[in-house]
Formats: sequence, structure tokens, C-alpha cells
Amino acid sequence: MNIKLVLPALLGLTLLGGCSDNKGEVSLGWFTTKDVVIRDFADPKVPGVTCHVASVEADLSLADPSNSSISCRQTGEIFLDNIDAIDKSDNGELVFKQSKSVLFKSLKVRRIFDAENQTLLYLSYSTKESSGSYKHSLSTVSLWGSKAYQAQRQVN
Repeated sequence: MNIKLVLPALLGLTLLGGCSDNKGEVSLGWFTTKDVVIRDFADPKVPGVTCHVASVEADLSLADPSNSSISCRQTGEIFLDNIDAIDKSDNGELVFKQSKSVLFKSLKVRRIFDAENQTLLYLSYSTKESSGSYKHSLSTVSLWGSKAYQAQRQVN
């Protein structure tokens, strides 16, 4: 590797790490540089849904652990137009991505629509195997009681 290219990249990552809008940050102890960091994001196509993702981040490290958890809730009205605009394939669509190392590991969140149960599924997962498995977590948001649910049922 060319050290002239690596050092500026590492400096950039260090500076970007301080530019976050964390909702919470909990230290894992006195003798560690690791924290549990909580971030939030609104679903870009379903603005009535907000997700919170918690993951471990380490200062002075080039790779964060793969574990994460996710919790998503309805925080506003969800309309049929929102549901019509989303990808309804089995793979769903990517709604959030965060780099977890300089070597291709990412934390990703995909939205998948369960039409039968009128539910949005939010799957957070790591793109790199760790301890023999790919770490993942799931949260669901039911359309029950929303305008999207009522309109969807009237169409059927």
C-alpha cells in the first residue's frame, strides 16, 4: 500500500467520525475506547417511519464490531402513495448504509414489504462474516391503523 494515500484517508475517516448526529452514546467502560452509538434515520420513501440503530463503535480502530440492533416505529402517518413508491421485491431496497471499516465492511438496513401481513420489515445486517455468521437484526412496522392499511384493504 502507498502510505501517501492511506494516511489522508485515515485522517478523513477520523474527522468524519466526529461529524455525527448521534441520539445517544454509551461508553463500555473506563479501559476501552468502544461505545454503543445510537443513530436515527427516517425512511426516505416512508417518512412516517423512524428507525434507531445501535452499534458498537471504537475510537482509534480501523474496524468496528459487526453487531447491531434496530428498532423502527411509526412516527407519522403512512399513506398508500408511500407504499406504492417502495420496492416490493423479495430483496426490498437499501434505506441506510454506514461504513464499519476501511476494508469493505458495512452496516446496511433494507426495507422489505410483507404484503400478506401489511407490514414493513427493516433488516439491519453486516456485510462481512464475523465469528462464523453474518450479524443481523430485524424490526417491523405494521400498517394496521394507518391510511395505507385502510386504503390497501379497500382495494382488495
